[in-house]
Amino acid sequence: MKKKQLKDVTAIGLPSRPHLKWVILAVAILISIASILYTNSLVDQIRERERRQIDIYASSLEFLANESGDNFLLVLDEIVKANHTIPVILTSEGGVPEDYRNISKADEIADVVERNQFLNKEIERMKEQHDPILVTLAGEDTIYGYKYIYYKNSFLLNQLRYYPYIQLSVIAIFGMITFLVMNYLRRSEQNMVWVGLAKETAHQLGTPLSSLMAWSEYFKGLYPDQQETLLEFDKDVDRLKTITDRFSSIGSEPQLEERNITETIDDIVSYLQNRLPSKINISTTSFPNRNIIGWINTSLFAWVIENLCKNAADAMDGNGDIKIQILMANEGQIAIDVKDSGKGIPKSKITDVFRPGFTTKKRGWGLGLTLVKRIIEQYHQGRIFVKESELNKGTTFRIYLKS
Repeated sequence: MKKKQLKDVTAIGLPSRPHLKWVILAVAILISIASILYTNSLVDQIRERERRQIDIYASSLEFLANESGDNFLLVLDEIVKANHTIPVILTSEGGVPEDYRNISKADEIADVVERNQFLNKEIERMKEQHDPILVTLAGEDTIYGYKYIYYKNSFLLNQLRYYPYIQLSVIAIFGMITFLVMNYLRRSEQNMVWVGLAKETAHQLGTPLSSLMAWSEYFKGLYPDQQETLLEFDKDVDRLKTITDRFSSIGSEPQLEERNITETIDDIVSYLQNRLPSKINISTTSFPNRNIIGWINTSLFAWVIENLCKNAADAMDGNGDIKIQILMANEGQIAIDVKDSGKGIPKSKITDVFRPGFTTKKRGWGLGLTLVKRIIEQYHQGRIFVKESELNKGTTFRIYLKS
């Protein structure tokens, strides 16, 4: 039962929760919208309240002016002073500022002409927010003049209007910082697991490898007529040593060196050709010439090409063509395409192929392409992705390296 469960997990990939991310995003958007709508509702209520307050001022001024006669300016001053929040400018019928309130910058200007120029600019700004309120000055039967009251939103109203956006921005920045920290911690934890697994594997391989090397020397003396067979045995032992070195280098800073990429891939293909099914044909091409030089760690880079070729062979069920093309790309990069004629990858699965645990094989841990991506992107500062894939026609992986 346990074996069956393990096979099911590896066949479909490790569990992921992409829907949870969308749910969290949707909830965050709903909260943001609700916050903005609620704040806008408060802003509208306060704006209406300020409008009514100014209307009351205007009505009071109109009444007192008509009733008080010469005492108009005295009463006006008392009413305007009662307003402590709303910026207000009172002008004559011709638009000349006569009084103002809650405009601190105007108080700092001593010169009357400059102050009136500043107040006129404020009036233009106020017109953009609210229409002026007309105050009619009338006697018993005659209208003898008009006044205009200009006003704009109070500082409190402006603060309240922009508060949800500032609040959401702060929350978003905090959330982003939290996400980056958590993502860094998760990656660090993953790196520790990878490094620990790799080094433990290298350690476990060390003992049987030493034993195989000893047995090789023993058989060479015991069967001198089988040297050719034992030479192939030594090649596989050397291969195991290379694999052990690869695992040991995981987690360490790899040493990159300038190598001819075409020749390196030719050596890898030469080794693989005799160890893959006989109906698998691997070919390489290089453009514009074979002298394409790049910075690589030969051992780890060989691991990448081997993984891609072996995955391609599995996708073709042991029968088909693998074409490797090396070419110079833009900005001094080297592009390497590994193309097979296999089953292809469904579009819905292309983004998952490098995810740990993802595999379509009945037996497999789904770590090969994850290691490939790690080696290329972290150790070689390059890039690898699925360039194209079509069902029943094949898949092309592209690698970018620095030249």
